[in-house]
Amino acid sequence: MQMLITAEKIQHRIEEMAHEIALDYGSEPITLIGILNGSLMFMADLLRELKMPTRIGFLRASSYRGTTTRPSHLEILPGLVPDVRGRHVILLDDILDTARTLTGVVDFLRGQEPASLKVGVLLRKRGRQELPLEPNYTGFEIPDLFVIGYGLDYNDDYRQLPFIGVMDEATIQKATTPELMTEAILEAVMET
Repeated sequence: MQMLITAEKIQHRIEEMAHEIALDYGSEPITLIGILNGSLMFMADLLRELKMPTRIGFLRASSYRGTTTRPSHLEILPGLVPDVRGRHVILLDDILDTARTLTGVVDFLRGQEPASLKVGVLLRKRGRQELPLEPNYTGFEIPDLFVIGYGLDYNDDYRQLPFIGVMDEATIQKATTPELMTEAILEAVMET
């Protein structure tokens, strides 16, 4: 497994993103809405850096199931979204890929009548976007690679990694054997 972005670079960029948000909102209260499960680590670290009053909420939206690496039908489950009417909202997601998921969630949240709605993503893949959505806050632009770690998963595993790693075909094959995948992860961690 190849390491793409170290834990230190992620933390530094999140501090910068919090500063960008502070410049936009000052001390105005905001609401962060994270898309589960991928945004969890990103949202927690960003939340710790914000100084203004901040509410949080989550929703589940996914176009991916199981071991697939290609999007399919979007499902949105808004069970943990607070009332955002009249509030400044920042929607957070782990990755902007085709933009299908984010566009669907943005449309859903606009229907909740927030005072404003912005989008923040940890990663933005180059060359995959199918719909015209421009995030307001972007952590990193990355090439069209399958990535895991820091909230991103493969078959709901490997979210706990503190860095962003690339899963190539050989690594995906190892993922079917837990012992070999653990070896690949340990090798990547040792490189940090």
